[in-house]
Amino acid sequence: MSSTVIRTRIAPSPTGFLHLGTARTALFSWAYARHHGGEFVLRIEDTDVARSTQDSVEQILASMQWLGLGYDEGPVYQMQRLERYHAVVQQMIEAGTAYYCYCTPQELDEMREGQKARGEKTRYDGRWRPEPGKTLPAVPAGVRPVVRFKNPLEGDVTWDDLVKGPITINNREIDDLIIMRPADAQAGEGALGVPTYNFAVVVDDWDMAITHVFRGDEHINNTPWQINIFRALGAPLPQFGHIPVILGDDGLKLSKRRGAVSVTAYEENGYLPEGMLNYLARLGWSHGDDELFTRDQLVQWFDGTHISKSPAQWDPAKLEWVNAHYIKQADDERLATLVTAQLAKRGLSAPERLPALCALFKDRCSTTVALADWLAMYVAPVTPSDEDKATHLTDAIKPAILTLADKLDALAPADWTKAAISAAIKETITAHGLKMPQLAIPVRVLVCGRAQTPSVDAVLELFNKEILVNRLRSV
Repeated sequence: MSSTVIRTRIAPSPTGFLHLGTARTALFSWAYARHHGGEFVLRIEDTDVARSTQDSVEQILASMQWLGLGYDEGPVYQMQRLERYHAVVQQMIEAGTAYYCYCTPQELDEMREGQKARGEKTRYDGRWRPEPGKTLPAVPAGVRPVVRFKNPLEGDVTWDDLVKGPITINNREIDDLIIMRPADAQAGEGALGVPTYNFAVVVDDWDMAITHVFRGDEHINNTPWQINIFRALGAPLPQFGHIPVILGDDGLKLSKRRGAVSVTAYEENGYLPEGMLNYLARLGWSHGDDELFTRDQLVQWFDGTHISKSPAQWDPAKLEWVNAHYIKQADDERLATLVTAQLAKRGLSAPERLPALCALFKDRCSTTVALADWLAMYVAPVTPSDEDKATHLTDAIKPAILTLADKLDALAPADWTKAAISAAIKETITAHGLKMPQLAIPVRVLVCGRAQTPSVDAVLELFNKEILVNRLRSV
């Protein structure tokens, strides 16, 4: 790498939640900057005034914080930079690289319809584009102009994409795009409006000295315009890397408009940020055959290579497997805090000795929601299935269950230990001539509401004695 400081950015629009594709792009951009000792910038592209909301901004910031994607600069809001965009547009108009266009929406519609009828590609026909010796139409009264970029008419735009390799698009394939919308009707004569995406992003990346841009490959068609604007401004070009989309189970692109779940929804559904970060990083990028890796390893390995050129497939089962790994690795006190929040959503208080409960059950869980599902039995009534009751709670076994209830009830608080409970169970099966599963499974069904749990003495030890004995005696 050169001596230039590597600067990357993520630039979500606050028109909804931070969806998974943008979160992955943010992760790649963050990891690339961290790998090279560079800087990561957060920019909020809020020029879609009608659809941008403060709630969306807050959710984006919360998602970034949850994932641990700390930024070195920002958040920078585009709507706070209007004066800068206006100044650059004025410079471009004076330099002859941009011009006013007075076409009305009706004229543009008629233009496109005529092109379609002739079998031509629909595009702006350049009627307001100034050229030597060309006479422009008379400026119509009462029409607020847009500003268009004077795109080169000939030649190619070529860049060496960080992901896809060399890409070339001929300038004849693109037209003079609008870079500034009309000003409001109440604005003064000559006033400018809100910039469009392709213009604002160039000015921002220039001003913020962005050196590397990772983004979704739906932006490939925007890149030639942006490169031409950079060149018209005499600004240094960043390197571009266009990341393939993420596909859902149905093979279609995940997106806000197709019901993609937000990053914050995964937090609410009991996933850990390190699990989501690991899964997102592996979704379209690889380091050999490594499936599980830490944040530090990702930073060490992510040099911008080995990003797949093909779309990635979202796999909920794989995400659960990855997250289960991190649940097993997680500190029990931390899990207890997360499970307390999950139980609170159900109107339940946390059971006593919650960290110990998390330690006992976490190997069976892929999310903190699943962990809360298990641990709810310690503080909420359980309802065994009719099938389990019919199979396991037979008249033949009920006397043994009542014997066990009496033995456990007789234990002093100081004796309420796994060893003492185990001894009571063994005494009961001996007295009634049973084998361990013949008693342990019915006990699980009555006390836990299910036939399968970890070791029964370990599970019972963590119950409140009164709750446990009452459930046994309800047989």
